[in-house]
Amino acid sequence: MQSYSKNSFNLFTPKETPAMDFETPFSIAGIVAMIGWLCLLFSPLIPKWADWIAGMVLPIILCLGYVILLIIPPSDSAGGFGTLADVMVLFSYEQAALAAWVHFLAFDLFIGAWVCRTARAEGVSFWFTAPCLPVVFLFGPAGLLAFQVIRAVRNKTIRASISA
Repeated sequence: MQSYSKNSFNLFTPKETPAMDFETPFSIAGIVAMIGWLCLLFSPLIPKWADWIAGMVLPIILCLGYVILLIIPPSDSAGGFGTLADVMVLFSYEQAALAAWVHFLAFDLFIGAWVCRTARAEGVSFWFTAPCLPVVFLFGPAGLLAFQVIRAVRNKTIRASISA
């Protein structure tokens, strides 16, 4: 879409319409997620607050931001999900890349809160859980896998001590 501005040479010279600035929503999403991760780090001290804030409220806020990014008409877009090349083209657009980033922030925070809640409910020491949290934050599924391994080893150890 073009708009026109007045200048001394031509009364109506085409001028690019400024694209939406996605830096501010990017920063806000990052701050929201960091507040959630800080709550999780302090979850042994404030378990109910951490469950509520990092496990419910902040992921919902991030999800709402994600949905808004999906609703806003893109200024430019191409690509899709059919091939890796299509996905790469799609994520070359700021709005799509930000939507993907907010998607990761929301789901990783939700999984981090689930890890803390589950560990607490099953009696897994926070000292075993804590190293999984940055892995969940940075590498999502790898952190979930690490926590599941810790749970499996703990459960096997408990079963072995009961049967002995």
